[in-house]
Amino acid sequence: MSEFTTESAIFLGLDTGGTYTDAVLWSEQRGVIAKAKSLTTRHDLSVGISGAVKRIIAETSVNPAEIRLVSMSTTLATNALVEGQGGRIVLVMVGFSKADLEKADLGTALGSDPVIFIPGGHDVYGRAQPFDTSALSEALPQLMREVTGFAVCAYFAVRNPEHEIAVRDLVRRETGLPVTCSHELSAKLNGPRRALTTVLNARLIAMIDRLVAATEGFLDGSGIHAPLMVVRGDGALVSAVFARHRPIETILSGPAASLVGARYMTGLDNAIVSDIGGTTTDVAVLNKGRPRLDPNGATVGGFRTMVEAVAMHTFGLGGDSEVSLDDNAMVPGIKLGPRRLVPLSLLAANHGSLVIDHLMRQAKAGTAGRLDGRFALLTGVPAQMASGLSKNEAELYGRITTEPQPLDRLLSSISQATTVNRLVARGLVHLSGFTPSDACHVLGLQNNWNAEAARYGAILYARRKDGAGRPLCDTPEEVSHRTYDALIRRSSEVVLETVFAEDGLEGPETVASPLVQRALTGQSGIAGAKLDIDRPLIGLGASAPVYYPAVGDMLGTECIVPVDTDVANALGAVVGQVRVSVEAHISQPAEGIFRVMAGEIVRDFQIEEESMAFAETTLEHQVAQLALEAGTDEAQISITRDVSAATVEDQRKFIEAVVIATASGRPRIAH
Repeated sequence: MSEFTTESAIFLGLDTGGTYTDAVLWSEQRGVIAKAKSLTTRHDLSVGISGAVKRIIAETSVNPAEIRLVSMSTTLATNALVEGQGGRIVLVMVGFSKADLEKADLGTALGSDPVIFIPGGHDVYGRAQPFDTSALSEALPQLMREVTGFAVCAYFAVRNPEHEIAVRDLVRRETGLPVTCSHELSAKLNGPRRALTTVLNARLIAMIDRLVAATEGFLDGSGIHAPLMVVRGDGALVSAVFARHRPIETILSGPAASLVGARYMTGLDNAIVSDIGGTTTDVAVLNKGRPRLDPNGATVGGFRTMVEAVAMHTFGLGGDSEVSLDDNAMVPGIKLGPRRLVPLSLLAANHGSLVIDHLMRQAKAGTAGRLDGRFALLTGVPAQMASGLSKNEAELYGRITTEPQPLDRLLSSISQATTVNRLVARGLVHLSGFTPSDACHVLGLQNNWNAEAARYGAILYARRKDGAGRPLCDTPEEVSHRTYDALIRRSSEVVLETVFAEDGLEGPETVASPLVQRALTGQSGIAGAKLDIDRPLIGLGASAPVYYPAVGDMLGTECIVPVDTDVANALGAVVGQVRVSVEAHISQPAEGIFRVMAGEIVRDFQIEEESMAFAETTLEHQVAQLALEAGTDEAQISITRDVSAATVEDQRKFIEAVVIATASGRPRIAH
């Protein structure tokens, strides 16, 4: 048996996307050893994971016991936020008023989920306000039957989290449900935005929990006894245990991993990276070998969170995007996304003649129906995720099965289409319909699923009427070409929106300008316009070879589609590092008092340098412990100080200080 070294150690990279689960075997010595894909199975994620891993192990002579580390990236959290999905939760606001719901889109994010206001919280120096949990205690017996978790946000909890901790302990003791506290996710001020981030985290816990549990169960059953890591949105790796409690940090996990993978595969330090999946297209810029982090926090699904993540621009555009018509014009244009549908070609590949028979029936009908080419089926999530449905929603949900049903038979009225959409938004039901992936099957650009179902879908879509009552297109090929062209055009626009935004311009407005639109279409009058981009475009994703050469042509820039582009995320997941950080704030509540607030520790000093030294020592212990939990035994720790002071009448006056400790290192591997 050969001697074990870190360089020869075999790592398994996984990426659980909205459509496919990818697996890659990699080592420092040999690079990519093998790769495989399997369809993501949302009702039981371990099925998709096991399909990809079993395929990869069957292709190689690797013994599962030889795998020393498993690392996973996922777009599940990103997709859930983009599609407005997640569990029903309660938000507990401590020391806030109802007016705060109007800030940072918090009310919009909360939707119809319940919120409870109780007195308490702290001031900027960490001093407590009167605290009373009686209203919460009274509501808990009823709430615990209606929700999947709790989000807690207290006023100035980043200065002193004791009231959040008290609420957390009470809720856990009385309900046993998961609780997310805002101080665990961000040390930044801005209560409503911190509350928003906490709400989204609480919604995602059940989903990420199922993913991690499914992966761990499969690995154990397969004889792979290695640490499991998850990629965060900033590209760093953390242990699965760590990610389970802070799933919001995995938003943009897949895209962040793809950037790490893109640089590894191409060796390029400066590039535009565009990763197209089934649900989203994620675009970012590589500068000097590193992705830029968004200083304001990641924006996903229209919500600005406090999650530190790659400055990634995420668009609801992918191979499985819903194809719809822009009915405002006499000649309607084709719109794509943001919602993902199960492509008809994929639905038929999984459910056979049942799908084809209904599509044929609809195609033979004399007139086009508004619900033609649409199916609904259960996602298969656990029953408790359906808590809090209205009577109409519960009745319709009870009639939907795991076998696809055509909407023209399932729904008794057009108004029920709204009810279906609400069930889709809750993550309980999948809709299937015509998508760009189907268009590519009709045009012969893809052949991995059922081309017959795709063709029937195109026939039905071509029969849709324009503003003058004429059919949209004459042939399935024509509607498929228009759909393909719409995806190329929109993909080019989202790349441009990103680069204009990186240059400090308003991305969408600049792209919509007549000159930029003229440059994209190649039209010119007396004056023409040409685009110039200073770096190549890297196209990532399984469908990148189908779309991205044409995108590069439209943008007039070199486009590189790497050999292993289809598993860029899974590859990026295994070549990254663990990185965590913590911070302390030092304020001056009164002359001569230096108050250190570091996580759950609040302590006063009379000498500035002593407060700084205490903050640094405290953070060093905290970040070392956090690094162990995050999955590295060899963390390098660095500490930075940012002191704000003013000079008044030649006297230096301390204002405040922020101390940040960062730990990074390679993940621990099984020996």
